[in-house]
Amino acid sequence: MNVPFLIARRYFSSKKKRNIISIISNISMIGVAVGTMSLIIVLSVFNGLEDLVRTLYGKSDPSLVITATKGKSFAVTAPLLQRIQATPGVALLTQVIEDNALLQYHDRRMVVKMRGLSENYFGQSGIDASIREGDHRLYHDSIDFALIGAGVQHELSITLKNGLTPMHMLYPRNVAGKTTLSMDPSKAFNEENLQAGGVFLIEQHMDDSYVFVPLRFAQRLLGYSSRRTGLYVKVGDSFQVEGVKQELREKLGPQFTVLDSDEQHVSLLKAIKIEKLFVFITFAFILLIASLNIFFSLSMLVIDKRKDIAVLMAMGATEEVVRKTFLGVGAIVALVGAVVGLVLGVGICWAQQRFGLVSMGMATSIVDAYPVKMKVSDILLTSLAIVLITLAVSIRPALNAGRLVLRDNL
Repeated sequence: MNVPFLIARRYFSSKKKRNIISIISNISMIGVAVGTMSLIIVLSVFNGLEDLVRTLYGKSDPSLVITATKGKSFAVTAPLLQRIQATPGVALLTQVIEDNALLQYHDRRMVVKMRGLSENYFGQSGIDASIREGDHRLYHDSIDFALIGAGVQHELSITLKNGLTPMHMLYPRNVAGKTTLSMDPSKAFNEENLQAGGVFLIEQHMDDSYVFVPLRFAQRLLGYSSRRTGLYVKVGDSFQVEGVKQELREKLGPQFTVLDSDEQHVSLLKAIKIEKLFVFITFAFILLIASLNIFFSLSMLVIDKRKDIAVLMAMGATEEVVRKTFLGVGAIVALVGAVVGLVLGVGICWAQQRFGLVSMGMATSIVDAYPVKMKVSDILLTSLAIVLITLAVSIRPALNAGRLVLRDNL
């Protein structure tokens, strides 16, 4: 028989408790419940945002990207391509040239991120599902077309497939291996014309700055022949991305960098994780403040039950039994609040996933409702925080209860 727990449960459920102690205990449970619920919801929202970032970028990102460790570009040779394509798990290899360029349409100009792609790019990317106007083809009847972001289209007021007014792409002319600007405007830039064939809507950063063009167009504009800024690799469905990445790193050596999807956006994902960590610390601190009521209620309960403690000690109860009794009272108060908070938090997150109760509130948003994703690790971490906080606020009153002088309280 667990005597400390039986007494603690009796103290918790007793109707003879003084009213003020009962009120403070109830406030403690409500505070723990609200704090726990809020922590579960906020952590789930951050998990949802992290997954949303991966989903959005996954529409245009390959499984792996190969870039030069030093420098902006590298020479692509037949042996290099054969070595990569011969790697088990490499299903598709796309050549890429990416750089900033000046885009002009009518009298409007803006600097865009130009990405030149070989013909097989759309075989490994799901970006064609994000086309909101036009189509995703980059060539048609020997004519070069561009796939532009919705923000770029809006900024320059671009009309699709306007043969009378094509877009002009300009890039500083490379002279003797150096990118320099001539005093003569006609000689300062390489210029190529092309038409807008489609508009994509993925996420704001890409929509506002990216333009996809044919690889041959980028080669002419930048003056690249066999040089590329990157190679995109699609990993076969039956292969693990991590395994293929490690094998490519071993084959290509230190002069090349191989990045998976998360590593391509490491700064953004790291920012989300750091923000999630600080939010957890903040809410845990708020939970600690809410749990201070447990300290006050236990302290008042110790004062109220001095005679009971003296009787127990006279009957042979040790200081350890008394301490465990009052720690048990604090644990029960925290446990009830935590269970209620966990149930409410999980229930609200489930309802948000199922019914989308809270919308993003933006007409241009990619998703209608706030994304949430519950993780068992978050629930366990929240539970651990509650246990530590409960011990922190309960141990002092419990120690005071065990140190009561027997003869002074009988």
